[in-house]
Amino acid sequence: MRSYDLTPLLRSTVGFDRMARLLDGMTRLDEQAVGYPPYNIEKLGEDDYRITMAVAGFGEDELEITVSDGNLVVRGETKEKAEPQEVTYLHRGIASRTFERRFDLAEFIKVTGAKLENGLLHIALAREVPEAKKPRTVQIESAATKTKAIEQKAA
Repeated sequence: MRSYDLTPLLRSTVGFDRMARLLDGMTRLDEQAVGYPPYNIEKLGEDDYRITMAVAGFGEDELEITVSDGNLVVRGETKEKAEPQEVTYLHRGIASRTFERRFDLAEFIKVTGAKLENGLLHIALAREVPEAKKPRTVQIESAATKTKAIEQKAA
């Protein structure tokens, strides 16, 4: 049977840790599709994550980050820059093309901030689970406990 590596698909999800491990353990897919721009997803703590994207050549005014319905979209659009006519490139390896990168966010993952530093865009994420959704301990009553509580009320 073939095995598929789902790593490229799982890279664009944040907070789906258990699902990612299950899918990754079941199958594997070749990691040949490399996207632009390159990025890392880091788990900084129990509920803190960071996406770091290499966006060299883009300024703050050329980047846009939007969050809608559990989707994080990062867009980069280069503005026309006047280049001197006398420039002749022997090799042009610095990409300055428009891009759009999408990430699916798990339930309760919130974008808490973004910072552009040294050509790297850092997007901070945090899992904020509401109190009503957090696990809680339920007291177990026995017949003896219930009888004791009734006796205390009667006294």
